[in-house]
Amino acid sequence: MRFDNKTVLVMGGNSGMGLASAKAFASEGAKVRITGRNPKTLDEAVAAIPDAVGYQADISDITATERLISRIEAQDGKIDVLYVNAGVGGFAPLRDISEEDWDFVHSVNLKGCVFAIQKALKLMGKGGSIIVTGSIGAHVSLPGNLTYAAAKGGLYAAVKVIAGELVSEKIRVNMVSPGPIDTPLLHRNPGMDDKAVAALKEQMLGAIPMHRMGEADEVARAVLFLASDEASFITAANLFVDGGALELR
Repeated sequence: MRFDNKTVLVMGGNSGMGLASAKAFASEGAKVRITGRNPKTLDEAVAAIPDAVGYQADISDITATERLISRIEAQDGKIDVLYVNAGVGGFAPLRDISEEDWDFVHSVNLKGCVFAIQKALKLMGKGGSIIVTGSIGAHVSLPGNLTYAAAKGGLYAAVKVIAGELVSEKIRVNMVSPGPIDTPLLHRNPGMDDKAVAALKEQMLGAIPMHRMGEADEVARAVLFLASDEASFITAANLFVDGGALELR
Protein backbone atom coordinates (compact mmCIF):
# COMPACT_ATOMS: atom_id res chain seq x y z
CA MET A 1 0.00 0.00 0.00
CA ARG A 2 1.97 3.00 -1.27
CA PHE A 3 -0.10 5.66 0.49
CA ASP A 4 -0.84 4.25 3.95
CA ASN A 5 -1.44 7.06 6.46
CA LYS A 6 -0.97 9.69 3.73
CA THR A 7 -3.38 12.59 3.32
CA VAL A 8 -4.09 13.17 -0.37
CA LEU A 9 -5.95 16.23 -1.67
CA VAL A 10 -7.35 15.92 -5.18
CA MET A 11 -8.58 19.26 -6.46
CA GLY A 12 -11.11 18.55 -9.16
CA GLY A 13 -11.72 15.04 -7.86
CA ASN A 14 -15.43 14.73 -8.50
CA SER A 15 -15.27 13.39 -12.06
CA GLY A 16 -13.03 12.09 -14.83
CA MET A 17 -9.32 11.73 -14.19
CA GLY A 18 -9.54 13.32 -10.75
CA LEU A 19 -12.18 10.86 -9.58
CA ALA A 20 -10.31 7.90 -11.03
CA SER A 21 -7.15 9.04 -9.23
CA ALA A 22 -8.98 9.66 -5.95
CA LYS A 23 -10.39 6.13 -6.05
CA ALA A 24 -6.94 4.71 -6.82
CA PHE A 25 -5.32 6.64 -3.96
CA ALA A 26 -7.99 5.34 -1.55
CA SER A 27 -7.44 1.77 -2.73
CA GLU A 28 -3.78 2.13 -1.72
CA GLY A 29 -4.47 3.33 1.80
CA ALA A 30 -4.69 7.11 1.45
CA LYS A 31 -6.99 9.43 3.36
CA VAL A 32 -8.57 11.12 0.37
CA ARG A 33 -9.95 14.66 0.32
CA ILE A 34 -11.53 15.91 -2.90
CA THR A 35 -12.90 19.19 -4.20
CA GLY A 36 -15.38 20.03 -6.91
CA ARG A 37 -17.72 22.81 -7.95
CA ASN A 38 -20.79 20.66 -8.57
CA PRO A 39 -22.37 19.53 -5.27
CA LYS A 40 -24.23 16.63 -6.89
CA THR A 41 -21.21 15.02 -8.52
CA LEU A 42 -19.13 15.81 -5.44
CA ASP A 43 -21.54 13.92 -3.18
CA GLU A 44 -21.62 11.02 -5.63
CA ALA A 45 -17.83 10.89 -5.72
CA VAL A 46 -17.51 10.94 -1.93
CA ALA A 47 -20.01 8.08 -1.69
CA ALA A 48 -17.87 6.04 -4.09
CA ILE A 49 -14.58 6.52 -2.19
CA PRO A 50 -14.09 4.85 1.22
CA ASP A 51 -13.66 7.38 4.06
CA ALA A 52 -13.30 10.30 1.65
CA VAL A 53 -14.22 13.88 2.55
CA GLY A 54 -15.51 16.29 -0.06
CA TYR A 55 -15.32 20.07 -0.13
CA GLN A 56 -17.31 22.19 -2.53
CA ALA A 57 -14.86 24.75 -3.88
CA ASP A 58 -14.11 26.64 -7.07
CA ILE A 59 -10.36 26.69 -7.73
CA SER A 60 -10.66 30.06 -9.48
CA ASP A 61 -11.75 31.57 -6.14
CA ILE A 62 -8.50 32.06 -4.22
CA THR A 63 -10.31 32.94 -1.00
CA ALA A 64 -12.26 29.68 -1.24
CA THR A 65 -8.98 27.81 -1.66
CA GLU A 66 -7.62 29.44 1.47
CA ARG A 67 -10.72 28.35 3.40
CA LEU A 68 -10.33 24.84 2.04
CA ILE A 69 -6.72 24.58 3.21
CA SER A 70 -7.68 25.89 6.65
CA ARG A 71 -10.37 23.21 6.95
CA ILE A 72 -7.92 20.47 5.97
CA GLU A 73 -5.39 21.86 8.44
CA ALA A 74 -7.97 21.62 11.21
CA GLN A 75 -9.01 18.10 10.24
CA ASP A 76 -5.79 16.46 9.10
CA GLY A 77 -2.96 18.81 9.95
CA LYS A 78 -1.03 18.03 6.77
CA ILE A 79 -1.11 17.29 3.06
CA ASP A 80 1.27 14.59 1.84
CA VAL A 81 0.14 14.56 -1.79
CA LEU A 82 -1.53 17.36 -3.70
CA TYR A 83 -3.03 16.55 -7.09
CA VAL A 84 -4.23 19.70 -8.86
CA ASN A 85 -6.55 18.41 -11.55
CA ALA A 86 -9.30 21.04 -11.71
CA GLY A 87 -9.71 22.43 -15.19
CA VAL A 88 -12.10 23.63 -17.86
CA GLY A 89 -12.09 23.48 -21.65
CA GLY A 90 -12.18 26.39 -24.02
CA PHE A 91 -12.15 25.64 -27.75
CA ALA A 92 -12.74 28.52 -30.16
CA PRO A 93 -10.82 29.96 -33.12
CA LEU A 94 -8.95 33.22 -32.62
CA ARG A 95 -11.66 35.39 -34.22
CA ASP A 96 -14.32 33.98 -31.89
CA ILE A 97 -12.48 34.19 -28.54
CA SER A 98 -14.12 36.56 -26.09
CA GLU A 99 -12.30 38.29 -23.27
CA GLU A 100 -14.71 36.67 -20.82
CA ASP A 101 -13.97 33.15 -22.07
CA TRP A 102 -10.21 33.82 -22.03
CA ASP A 103 -10.33 35.10 -18.45
CA PHE A 104 -12.53 32.22 -17.29
CA VAL A 105 -10.26 29.49 -18.68
CA HIS A 106 -7.11 31.15 -17.36
CA SER A 107 -8.61 31.83 -13.94
CA VAL A 108 -9.16 28.08 -13.51
CA ASN A 109 -6.44 26.37 -15.55
CA LEU A 110 -3.54 28.68 -14.70
CA LYS A 111 -4.16 31.22 -11.94
CA GLY A 112 -6.31 28.93 -9.80
CA CYS A 113 -3.89 26.01 -10.07
CA VAL A 114 -0.82 28.07 -9.21
CA PHE A 115 -2.45 29.66 -6.17
CA ALA A 116 -3.79 26.29 -5.03
CA ILE A 117 -0.19 25.05 -4.84
CA GLN A 118 0.87 28.22 -3.04
CA LYS A 119 -1.86 27.90 -0.39
CA ALA A 120 -1.37 24.16 0.12
CA LEU A 121 2.37 24.52 0.78
CA LYS A 122 1.75 25.54 4.39
CA LEU A 123 0.62 21.96 5.04
CA MET A 124 3.36 20.21 3.06
CA GLY A 125 6.87 19.25 4.07
CA LYS A 126 9.80 16.97 3.30
CA GLY A 127 8.71 14.05 1.16
CA GLY A 128 5.66 15.84 -0.16
CA SER A 129 4.56 15.39 -3.75
CA ILE A 130 2.62 17.71 -6.04
CA ILE A 131 1.15 16.57 -9.35
CA VAL A 132 -0.54 18.91 -11.79
CA THR A 133 -2.66 18.01 -14.79
CA GLY A 134 -1.30 19.54 -17.97
CA SER A 135 -2.18 18.63 -21.55
CA ILE A 136 -0.47 17.70 -24.79
CA GLY A 137 -2.54 20.60 -26.13
CA ALA A 138 0.12 22.91 -24.71
CA HIS A 139 2.71 21.37 -27.03
CA VAL A 140 0.93 21.03 -30.38
CA SER A 141 -0.77 23.40 -32.80
CA LEU A 142 -4.44 22.45 -32.76
CA PRO A 143 -6.70 25.01 -34.48
CA GLY A 144 -9.29 26.36 -32.05
CA ASN A 145 -7.23 25.45 -29.01
CA LEU A 146 -5.59 28.83 -28.40
CA THR A 147 -7.20 29.73 -25.06
CA TYR A 148 -6.76 26.29 -23.50
CA ALA A 149 -3.25 25.78 -24.90
CA ALA A 150 -2.07 29.16 -23.62
CA ALA A 151 -3.33 28.39 -20.11
CA LYS A 152 -1.85 24.89 -20.01
CA GLY A 153 1.39 26.11 -21.57
CA GLY A 154 1.68 28.70 -18.84
CA LEU A 155 0.96 26.04 -16.25
CA TYR A 156 3.73 23.84 -17.65
CA ALA A 157 6.19 26.74 -17.31
CA ALA A 158 4.94 27.42 -13.78
CA VAL A 159 5.41 23.80 -12.72
CA LYS A 160 9.06 23.85 -13.79
CA VAL A 161 9.74 27.04 -11.85
CA ILE A 162 7.86 25.77 -8.77
CA ALA A 163 9.75 22.47 -8.89
CA GLY A 164 13.03 24.38 -8.89
CA GLU A 165 11.97 26.51 -5.94
CA LEU A 166 10.84 23.54 -3.85
CA VAL A 167 13.56 21.01 -4.62
CA SER A 168 15.65 22.18 -1.65
CA GLU A 169 12.62 21.56 0.60
CA LYS A 170 12.45 17.97 -0.72
CA ILE A 171 9.00 18.50 -2.21
CA ARG A 172 8.68 17.02 -5.68
CA VAL A 173 6.56 18.73 -8.34
CA ASN A 174 5.58 16.96 -11.56
CA MET A 175 3.04 17.22 -14.34
CA VAL A 176 1.01 14.56 -16.11
CA SER A 177 -0.10 15.62 -19.58
CA PRO A 178 -2.92 13.54 -21.02
CA GLY A 179 -3.74 13.28 -24.66
CA PRO A 180 -7.34 12.76 -25.74
CA ILE A 181 -9.14 11.23 -22.76
CA ASP A 182 -12.89 10.65 -22.94
CA THR A 183 -13.97 12.48 -19.78
CA PRO A 184 -16.86 14.85 -18.97
CA LEU A 185 -14.55 17.83 -19.59
CA LEU A 186 -14.58 17.06 -23.31
CA HIS A 187 -18.33 17.70 -23.36
CA ARG A 188 -18.21 20.96 -21.38
CA ASN A 189 -16.49 23.27 -23.84
CA PRO A 190 -18.04 26.73 -24.19
CA GLY A 191 -19.63 27.21 -27.59
CA MET A 192 -19.45 23.54 -28.64
CA ASP A 193 -22.59 21.49 -29.29
CA ASP A 194 -22.73 17.69 -29.55
CA LYS A 195 -21.94 17.80 -33.27
CA ALA A 196 -18.85 19.94 -32.68
CA VAL A 197 -17.69 17.64 -29.87
CA ALA A 198 -18.09 14.59 -32.13
CA ALA A 199 -16.06 16.31 -34.86
CA LEU A 200 -13.35 17.19 -32.36
CA LYS A 201 -13.16 13.58 -31.16
CA GLU A 202 -12.78 12.37 -34.74
CA GLN A 203 -9.96 14.86 -35.27
CA MET A 204 -8.27 13.66 -32.09
CA LEU A 205 -8.57 9.98 -32.99
CA GLY A 206 -6.88 10.62 -36.31
CA ALA A 207 -3.81 11.91 -34.46
CA ILE A 208 -3.43 9.01 -32.00
CA PRO A 209 -1.14 6.16 -33.13
CA MET A 210 -2.99 3.75 -30.81
CA HIS A 211 -6.25 4.66 -32.61
CA ARG A 212 -8.33 5.08 -29.47
CA MET A 213 -9.15 7.58 -26.77
CA GLY A 214 -7.45 7.15 -23.43
CA GLU A 215 -9.26 6.22 -20.24
CA ALA A 216 -9.28 8.08 -16.94
CA ASP A 217 -7.83 5.07 -15.11
CA GLU A 218 -4.79 5.13 -17.38
CA VAL A 219 -4.05 8.69 -16.34
CA ALA A 220 -4.65 7.79 -12.69
CA ARG A 221 -1.94 5.14 -12.81
CA ALA A 222 0.56 7.74 -14.02
CA VAL A 223 -0.53 10.16 -11.30
CA LEU A 224 -0.06 7.58 -8.56
CA PHE A 225 3.37 6.65 -9.88
CA LEU A 226 4.54 10.28 -9.79
CA ALA A 227 3.05 10.74 -6.31
CA SER A 228 4.68 7.62 -4.89
CA ASP A 229 8.14 6.88 -3.57
CA GLU A 230 8.73 4.90 -6.77
CA ALA A 231 9.30 8.31 -8.38
CA SER A 232 11.52 9.59 -5.56
CA PHE A 233 14.24 10.79 -7.99
CA ILE A 234 11.81 12.52 -10.35
CA THR A 235 10.87 16.18 -10.21
CA ALA A 236 9.97 18.82 -12.83
CA ALA A 237 8.98 16.00 -15.19
CA ASN A 238 6.12 16.16 -17.67
CA LEU A 239 4.76 12.65 -18.26
CA PHE A 240 2.73 12.30 -21.45
CA VAL A 241 -0.18 9.85 -21.34
CA ASP A 242 -1.34 10.19 -24.92
CA GLY A 243 -1.11 6.93 -26.85
CA GLY A 244 1.95 8.24 -28.67
CA ALA A 245 0.14 11.25 -30.11
CA LEU A 246 2.91 13.69 -29.28
CA GLU A 247 6.02 11.52 -29.38
CA LEU A 248 5.15 9.73 -32.64
CA ARG A 249 4.03 12.71 -34.69
